[in-house]
Amino acid sequence: MGRNMRTVTAGALLGLAATAALSATGGGVAQAQDQAQDRERPPRGRCTTSVPFVSGEGGYDTYRIPAAVTTPRGTVVAFAEGRVGGAGDTGDIDVVARRSDDGGCSWGPLSVVAAGQGDTRGNPSPVVDPATGRLVLLTTYNSGEVTEDEIMRGVARPEQSRRAFVQVSTDDGRSFDAPREITAEAKLPHWRWYATGPGHAIALTHGPHAGRLVVPANHSAAPPDGSPDTGREAKYYGSHALLSDDGGATWRIGYVDDSYDGAVNANESTVAQLPDGRLWFSARDQNGTVAGNRLGAWSSDGGGTLDGPYAVVGSLGDVPVVQASTLRTPGAAGPLLFSGPSDPAARRAMRLWRSDDDGRTFAPVETLSADPAAYSELVQLDRRTVGLLYETGADGPYERVVLRRFTDL
Repeated sequence: MGRNMRTVTAGALLGLAATAALSATGGGVAQAQDQAQDRERPPRGRCTTSVPFVSGEGGYDTYRIPAAVTTPRGTVVAFAEGRVGGAGDTGDIDVVARRSDDGGCSWGPLSVVAAGQGDTRGNPSPVVDPATGRLVLLTTYNSGEVTEDEIMRGVARPEQSRRAFVQVSTDDGRSFDAPREITAEAKLPHWRWYATGPGHAIALTHGPHAGRLVVPANHSAAPPDGSPDTGREAKYYGSHALLSDDGGATWRIGYVDDSYDGAVNANESTVAQLPDGRLWFSARDQNGTVAGNRLGAWSSDGGGTLDGPYAVVGSLGDVPVVQASTLRTPGAAGPLLFSGPSDPAARRAMRLWRSDDDGRTFAPVETLSADPAAYSELVQLDRRTVGLLYETGADGPYERVVLRRFTDL
């Protein structure tokens, strides 16, 4: 299906009818569309689940890699990778988005935020700058002609390899400016693979670095000179943070996990701020030799350094090797939440966990189903409601992206 083709739903027909009626009587198109959406939209808070992305619809073979943020106006903006040619990580991939103004119960039209145009754009990591209210989005790029394996082995040319970009929305996520490259600020010369998030970044709300934007990210490094390694070995994965103290205008690298010893291989990461101001980073362990697939570490200086090395989080032992998400809920006693699949041998059975001791231990809250499930994203929808946006399906984990709402956790 071409990306310019769209299915006309019953809701769309309703909107067209309303538009025609108001046009005949002098009403505006925008008013007609708003009224049509109001008739389709459930009252705020009445839904339990919604499905913002369905693979095969909207001109894309597969939607993957969800991310989400709630704007100061209460709009939920959900992002994903729209993969044109298949479910794979390589090729023609766009960053796409949908908006919801009723807490994630219904969704507006699909928009393309960053067009691959034959190349790969993805790993969305959104955050709201508290000083301006602007929505800041970091993404990554590589040529559609190269694979992660080729990039990690160092055979891709620099212009083909992984690069970092930032975009800004000043209209509540309706539109974004063109991607602006920040690779020189965000990526060290000896790094090969590179990815922001995927999943939301955070703005620090308290402490000496309040207002700072912190983007969890990951990379791979070139082997040392004289090594027989190719760079494709899992031990060369590491995580790091990107920091901005001016609302996303400029960026610098914060902490860098660069042990590369094979004991733990930190990969895709996520971050939350704790009540005492520290940050808790959670990372995927990419086949390290220490038993366990989830790693945790704390930072007391706003992501500039880690207080100690990443270590396995034993109470999350059911999680397979996969991306996951974390979120600190509001209030002094609000829990630290974690989401991910709960079968250590497969990507299935999406589960929500909670920690009441700042990330040292976690306990299960709910397993959403036994269905296949993979990447996930936690988002604060309003003060009482948390959304869990995750990949799932009946026969495989990449059939659709579902939002499940939780209230008063």
